[in-house]
Amino acid sequence: QLVLLDGKFSALPPVVAEGRRVIANIDRVANLFLTKTVYAVLLALSVGIAGLIAHWTGHSPISYPFQPIHVTISAWFTIGVPAFILSLAPNNERAKTGFVRRVLTQAVPNGLIVGAATFVCYLLVNPGGEFSTMGAEKAFDTEQTQAATATLMTMIAIAWWVLVVVARPLNWWKLLLVGVAALAYVAIFLMPWTQELFMLDSGNGRMMAIGGICAAVGIVAVEVSSRILKAWLDRKAIAERAEAHREAERAGAVLTG
Repeated sequence: QLVLLDGKFSALPPVVAEGRRVIANIDRVANLFLTKTVYAVLLALSVGIAGLIAHWTGHSPISYPFQPIHVTISAWFTIGVPAFILSLAPNNERAKTGFVRRVLTQAVPNGLIVGAATFVCYLLVNPGGEFSTMGAEKAFDTEQTQAATATLMTMIAIAWWVLVVVARPLNWWKLLLVGVAALAYVAIFLMPWTQELFMLDSGNGRMMAIGGICAAVGIVAVEVSSRILKAWLDRKAIAERAEAHREAERAGAVLTG
């Protein structure tokens, strides 16, 4: 409910615009956070199931591929800072029905793609051996750190592309946002002092190449999935509007009859 203190209805357009901005931006931000939730859960389940299978078959178990600091930096420029900026951005898009369906339809497939590509990359680059249990009391060896770095690169790259998809349509400040996010991660992965600070090692070309290939496949999958699902949502929205229009016409005919 609104109370017009000055009795002027000219105050309503800004109120409507602010409501549209909040609703549309919540849509984008929810998409980012739910995507992260899905791929984090999928990665944890995949590692747990793989560990059980390894235990039952007598093989060396694998463990979670990341250190806690890796999980922290992965969200800095793919979710945290971008979500804050997108939530405050101007947006005049009209409010649409079906918020939950729309967010789930976009975020769940993207999260599954990020989690699956990350896990596959880790399986390909995991060196195994004595230090294969990440998070153990012993320090990582060089190969294990390199494997974690390549796997983290895969996850961040695909999550960054999810940000690009969510931020569309892109204008100058959104291009600046995604560009700065990409450059920030490039710096983190390449600068010696940031590698030491965040326990990274990008010196293994073979592992980084595998990570790059997995990231490229995941990015293509996210793009294709997003385009297909967006087209499906648009068709469904058009059909629902047409049905609502027909219902209104039938109700009007009954009242006039």
